[in-house]
Amino acid sequence: MEGEILRDDQWERLREFVPGGRQGRRGPRSDGRRFFNAILWLARSGARWKDLPEDRFGPYQTAKRRYYRWIEAGVFERIFEAIAREPDMEWLAIDATVIRAHAQAAGGARKKGGSEAQALGRSRGGFGTKIHAVVDALGLPVRFDIGPGQQNDMAPACRLMSGLHAQQVLADRAYDADSLHDLILEQGGEPVIPPRRHRKHQHHYDQIAYKNRWGIEGYFAKLKQWRRIATRYDKLAANFIGFIKLASIMLWLK
Repeated sequence: MEGEILRDDQWERLREFVPGGRQGRRGPRSDGRRFFNAILWLARSGARWKDLPEDRFGPYQTAKRRYYRWIEAGVFERIFEAIAREPDMEWLAIDATVIRAHAQAAGGARKKGGSEAQALGRSRGGFGTKIHAVVDALGLPVRFDIGPGQQNDMAPACRLMSGLHAQQVLADRAYDADSLHDLILEQGGEPVIPPRRHRKHQHHYDQIAYKNRWGIEGYFAKLKQWRRIATRYDKLAANFIGFIKLASIMLWLK
């Protein structure tokens, strides 16, 4: 399966950001490349941790514990920021998509805030999570976040766009709000957003540039090729978004 294991050139770009692997008396203390390949296999296949092939990746308990440590330490976030530091800012596109959650994802501990705190909720499409994302002119992810399935698309939009200075920002009608328009203009960009039908003033937008929204749709389509993302099994939001960060890193390294 494409993307299941790292190529040599991909590992060379990643290895300086991967914790562990320091030399001990008996050799490296941990094999960062094998662990990275293990979570790639898991994300691609959508399998359970206990199904991880031990002959290729070692005991699944070891990989699982290390994944959780990386989540707590923000390792995936640091790697993504290092790899995705030069986006093409000719235009940006923002949108959201809903991911169906498996029943297994429900039932998180109440002390962790319940379902909504873990980006789970019910919409017309059922029980799920909404992924909000911003991509650059090449369709590569720049920023992303998750929320419960019923969350309004505009809820995190201004926060996601803050500080991003693009020539144009593309979005559908769901993002036609004065707050987002004003932010884009303040940052020196041009909003390319169709007006909502109820607006008294139907503002003009660049309909030719609007066709470039293929970038964000393509990103979501590629994300959903990762079966661990296409269906959410993780109870905790941090663990689920870790796989989104992993897939996004691999899109930049492709």
